[in-house]
Amino acid sequence: MKKINHMAEESLRDQTATYISEKDKKRLSGAIASAAAALVFFAAGLIFSRIYPDQTAVSELIYLISVLIIGLPVLRTAITGLLHKDVSASMEILVSVAMVVAVLDGQFIVAILIPVILTVVHFFEEKSIMGGRDAIEGLKRMQAQTALLSQNGAEREVDAKTLKTGDVIIVKSGMSLPIDGTVLKGEANMDQKSLTGESLPKSVTVNDKVYAGTMNIDGMLTVRVDKAYVDTSFNRIVQLLENAENMTLPETRLVDRFMKYYIPFVLVVAALIWFFTKDISKAIAVLVVSCPCGYMLVSSAPIIAALGAASKRGVLIKNPAFIEKLTDADSFIFDKTGTITNGTLEAVDVELLEAKDQTELLANAAAVAHGSLHPTSKAVVRLCGEIAYDKDYTITETAGNGVCGEKDGHRIVLGNRRYLTKTGHSLPHDDAESGSTTWVAKDGKVLGCIVFRDILRDDVTETFASLRQLGVSRISVMTGDNRVEASKIAEAVDVDEMMSELLPEQKLEMLKREKQTRTVAMVGDGINDALALNEADIGIAMGAMGSDTAIESADISLMNNSLMNLPFVIRLARKTKEIISQNIIIAFLTSFVMIFLAAMGLISPVAGAFLHNAGAFIVLFNSARVVRAENDEDKNQETGADEAQQNDEATNADS
Repeated sequence: MKKINHMAEESLRDQTATYISEKDKKRLSGAIASAAAALVFFAAGLIFSRIYPDQTAVSELIYLISVLIIGLPVLRTAITGLLHKDVSASMEILVSVAMVVAVLDGQFIVAILIPVILTVVHFFEEKSIMGGRDAIEGLKRMQAQTALLSQNGAEREVDAKTLKTGDVIIVKSGMSLPIDGTVLKGEANMDQKSLTGESLPKSVTVNDKVYAGTMNIDGMLTVRVDKAYVDTSFNRIVQLLENAENMTLPETRLVDRFMKYYIPFVLVVAALIWFFTKDISKAIAVLVVSCPCGYMLVSSAPIIAALGAASKRGVLIKNPAFIEKLTDADSFIFDKTGTITNGTLEAVDVELLEAKDQTELLANAAAVAHGSLHPTSKAVVRLCGEIAYDKDYTITETAGNGVCGEKDGHRIVLGNRRYLTKTGHSLPHDDAESGSTTWVAKDGKVLGCIVFRDILRDDVTETFASLRQLGVSRISVMTGDNRVEASKIAEAVDVDEMMSELLPEQKLEMLKREKQTRTVAMVGDGINDALALNEADIGIAMGAMGSDTAIESADISLMNNSLMNLPFVIRLARKTKEIISQNIIIAFLTSFVMIFLAAMGLISPVAGAFLHNAGAFIVLFNSARVVRAENDEDKNQETGADEAQQNDEATNADS
């Protein structure tokens, strides 16, 4: 038996590679080992019956041992399923009844072959399902398991799980990152496709953030560990994807309700066929072919396929609302800064008041801005450039308003007019006509202000047009910026409403009002929009890579900054829902056809053990259309892009 079990484990390892967990491997290897052992006794029974045809009692005893080996685990699962009213045990219940009936009728060979064939066929069926998870498992392998730890000028290879925050590692060309960190030294191009779906590499240098799961294409980096192995954004993404596989959808609940009546229905049909035809083989065949394998895959298979298709585009889906509500979303609300704009603010003017020069203004602004992730704060730090500034201030951020820092009795305030006025500062003039203005004050004195301009993303117009083509009837934009800045954006893009000068709590109230009459999707950068993302029917975070807040608060996280992923994910949701509905019809229809053929005597019990999986394989094949449909869409987009590039080249040549 040990040898048989070892052979089963080896076979399973060869067939499934790394695509399933150890728990699943043990379960499947145990089932294969039981089937192999049962076949050994089955063969022994056949040989004994041929050599000693008169010793039927002995041969039947050998057959019975074979039945018990393969049948007891099935029977145990069936009894547990009945006691707990678990519809997922429907197949084991029907197979158990078929085995018991076959044994009582003396059909030992049928009682053995049915569960053996089911076990073997289900092994390949589960392998097909697990193969659909290769996108998730492939992601896991992208997070390096080892790292080159740098200590006292020496390098040594260590287990990545032992790295601590503050450790320094070396990342050479061709190596993947095991952790999230900050570049201390070096320059390189990083392949971030595993997280963002972007095919073009990103150049990183000193002070840039780098992430687990990405690969160093060239150069050599010295990186400080910012997050331990288990706390990386990458690891959290993989965990969320695995959890998303267990989504419960309305269609699935419909199948579960049906399955409560399905088993009694099949038992009654089998009993009636036995009663009227006096042919127990037909009744056994009905029980076997009615095993509901296809029902168990109607939603799980297309969801796994959809998760794989989404992850390749850098789209992280973690909530059942992806299927339930995104398909019905008729209102999209966008945050402005960092969502429909690049979030890379450009300084267009600097006004000095109490500051003696621009260096003093920027140094004080950066002293508090460096502790904030808001696009305005990032723009201040970039604008500061090589100017030295104090990084020791204790920083407090008020979402949607500004940042305050304190040190040794000194206080610096950075923020919009509303925030500066609220903190007791008197500003010299109204900046309503200036655009996006950030004021700087220190110890009660207003040092001056910086006027920024935010640039719209290139794909905003195309995205909004695509959303409207998909049936989105209302598109709104919310911003904390003043009316003038907001009106400039409204003139540039096709929106139904532009709401300006809003605090985070006001954005939340606006969203709640919108939800009263519409199904609302909220799109934000996840930094100051966490409340709104949580409140929306479906929250979508833009550019979420490296942001735990965005990943946690949103139902869907776009790891890159491509707005065109929004129409993509709507199409994906609708296609997935459509295929789930088709799968339900396929599963029901296949079962009823099989039951009818078995009742007519056209399918024997042993043949039924093979054929009952037809519905499951049709469901799997149909579910794979989710991936094919999105691949076709990607090819069409690539073709369109190539044609556009060729046209541009032709135009340039003519010029």
